[in-house]
Amino acid sequence: MNFVFRADASINMGTGHVMRCLTLADALSSKGARCQFICREHHGHLIEKIRSKGYDVHGLPVGREADTDLAHSLWLGASQTEDAQACVSVLAQLRPDWLVVDHYALDIRWETALSVHCDRMMVIDDLADRRHDCNLLLDQNFGSSTMRYAGLVPSNCQQFHGPKYALLNPAYADWRATRGRKNDVIGRVMVYFGGGADPADLAGMALRALSHEALTSFEVDVVMGAVSAHRQTLEALATQRGRVTLHTSLPDLVGVMAKADMAIGAGGATMWERCCMSLPSLVISIAENQRPACKALADENLIEYLGHVDCVQADSMTDAILRFRNDFARLERRRQACGALVDGMGVERVVAFLLP
Repeated sequence: MNFVFRADASINMGTGHVMRCLTLADALSSKGARCQFICREHHGHLIEKIRSKGYDVHGLPVGREADTDLAHSLWLGASQTEDAQACVSVLAQLRPDWLVVDHYALDIRWETALSVHCDRMMVIDDLADRRHDCNLLLDQNFGSSTMRYAGLVPSNCQQFHGPKYALLNPAYADWRATRGRKNDVIGRVMVYFGGGADPADLAGMALRALSHEALTSFEVDVVMGAVSAHRQTLEALATQRGRVTLHTSLPDLVGVMAKADMAIGAGGATMWERCCMSLPSLVISIAENQRPACKALADENLIEYLGHVDCVQADSMTDAILRFRNDFARLERRRQACGALVDGMGVERVVAFLLP
């Protein structure tokens, strides 16, 4: 079977959309499917990374024309009509069995235009803010349900909802099946705020918080995005504090998460990876669409939600870390609760549907 993925990465949108599509593509390829990608060449794209994994990528140039009617229209780098026309020239030759779309700037207009050039279409979404024309919809957010997409998808659309279907690298489930967390104290902290530029320098804020005199004994792993805007600042803070290891361009976060006793990070796709590995987290939402899931998880005592990026300070982060350090029972409750939420088998469930 042939699959084509339409997804982008950039400084503004981060890398999560492409990375979860890559995870799905890897799982499909391991079962004999052929996968290709269509990506625009935004600053911060991951086209070379996709190609390094053996997939053909059809690159599209970034244009000046753009729609403005969707909340994320400007993320496309073209109008939906222009993007659809560019994709038709690729799909007409391939005639894929499935076209997989993971893009907040595309909706029913683009999907309907491309539907005649593929047998079936899968949409990966988190927002539920626009209509879709698809055969399968996946929203891996906590608390998502068919009611959330009432009137937004066709009545015969198959829907998968919740972290049960989170598209995680199988390495997380493998670690979960063979290892476990045994430490009864906090000795190591992981800091990661996505593969984008981290414009608010939240990683730097976390290092400042962890420089409190009561926390300097902790070992700290800071994972930076390849396009981090604050690399020099982080290097200086790491040298000043000591006991800090800086990482970049990691193939996945399994190794770093396996060593950590707690994490400080954003509310995107990495949240499900942390849950799968039973890693208690202090979470800051860095995009509007992350707020609902973060709040819902916090309400269920699954994470410690510090708030949105524009209202969090280093002092409040320090206080939250100290609460974890001084109340191991609280940490352990978070560990058990988040670990029970995500088993890491979501990609297998999706593949079983796509390749029955």
